[in-house]
Amino acid sequence: MSDIPNEHDCCGDNPQQVSQQQPEEQPCFTMEHGGGGDNVEKPPLYLPQPEDEYPSKPEHTMGPLGPWATGKVTCSREGGITGVKPVADRYSVTLYGPSEWRAHNLNVFRQSNERICDAQVTANGAKQCVDQTYAAANKVQSETTEHLKTRANVVYRWKAELEHAIAALAEETGLLEIDRRRVKRSLSVLTIPASIANEFLQLRSCRMDSDLVRDNVEEQLMKEISLISEIRDLLSRTLEQIDTQMVELRSAKVRTENDWSDKIHTYNLESVCVNLSNDSPLLLWKAGATRVPADQSTPTSYEHFTQEVLTAGEAAKQRSIKLRSTLNDIYTNSIKDLRDQATCVDIALSENIKLTQDCLQQLEKELLRCLQELANTEKLIEELRDSTKGLNNAMKLAQTRLDNRLNRRNIESCRDTPQYALIEEVKSLSEQTSAILVELKRAEDSQAELVKARGILEHEIMVKRKSLYIDKERGQLLRTFFPSTTDISGF
Repeated sequence: MSDIPNEHDCCGDNPQQVSQQQPEEQPCFTMEHGGGGDNVEKPPLYLPQPEDEYPSKPEHTMGPLGPWATGKVTCSREGGITGVKPVADRYSVTLYGPSEWRAHNLNVFRQSNERICDAQVTANGAKQCVDQTYAAANKVQSETTEHLKTRANVVYRWKAELEHAIAALAEETGLLEIDRRRVKRSLSVLTIPASIANEFLQLRSCRMDSDLVRDNVEEQLMKEISLISEIRDLLSRTLEQIDTQMVELRSAKVRTENDWSDKIHTYNLESVCVNLSNDSPLLLWKAGATRVPADQSTPTSYEHFTQEVLTAGEAAKQRSIKLRSTLNDIYTNSIKDLRDQATCVDIALSENIKLTQDCLQQLEKELLRCLQELANTEKLIEELRDSTKGLNNAMKLAQTRLDNRLNRRNIESCRDTPQYALIEEVKSLSEQTSAILVELKRAEDSQAELVKARGILEHEIMVKRKSLYIDKERGQLLRTFFPSTTDISGF
């Protein structure tokens, strides 16, 4: 109310101050009696003079009724020149004398002066009341404006805190969304080591005969598959928790944004109210503006509601931070365990390959020995067969000699020493031939066993080479596609 003068309350002013603020009253017109001096100013001629005598009014005056009935007086200034005129009093048409006229004028001036003085007093009182009322209104308006400013500051403070909370929730939602995509990429990447392990187990199932064993490599591969399955289950549960936490963060953010939007609207209204003045062009009569809606909140409930919104948002944010920290711990431990298990598989595979290679080398050496011995046995068999042929000729010679000597005649057919020597020779050659045949049979049996051993060795060498092909050529190459720590981490 800039156009309202600043004055104090009318009820609290000092009467002396009020009298000082009143304008100086005009002096009333009075008769001067007993002045006695030449310097005394005489009153105007239209006012009572000192020499005027005031005769007493006659006891009986003419009126409309009475002994001198004048009739009804209808002649007046308003009625015009027509009508019944009053009768003459005391043989004249005049009613008053000059002194009475001057006295009447004095009475008129006095009455007018009294009315003017009363009007001036009333005007001064009215001005003081208006000034004091405007001052009180200005004071109340200033206090109300200060209250509005204070309230606007309170709303702005809460609005700023809600803005910070919304920004923090948005940032946390973004970070959690990054971790959510990270977990989904990790779950997708974890299918690679699981496929590698399963395919490697399927390849190792193609090993032949004696190499189809449940060795350390297979044990480690089974552990790796089980570990991958556990990690995938853990990440799947964590992904569900992240989805739930995302919903909670979005709900808290929406609730905070709704409250922030209300604070923005309220702050704009409070700013408009603070900036309004008595000269504003938007001022209108608002009937019923002083009503108090039943659903209005109190300052306590207002503070409690906003603080509850901020607390709920902060709690959701802290749970999200804790979940992300848990996720980092899960990644740290899971990736370490998975890499350690992959290392164990690679070590076991390397050891198994080295062991198979050593076995293959020994089998190849043994095959060379077997082949060498087989060659020697075949050579021995040839020699034994040649030896048998030589003894056969000697046996033929001895038998031919004996048969020729059986053709001696008469007394010449004698059992002499040559006869017994030839018989002993035949007997000895027969025993020697039998011994050589036994050795030949044994050599041939040994040759057959060596051939079997050669076949077994060749088969085992083929088995070991296939196992080496599966473990080294296929398995180690397959293990090179095992995802790195960065890929498993979802980056």
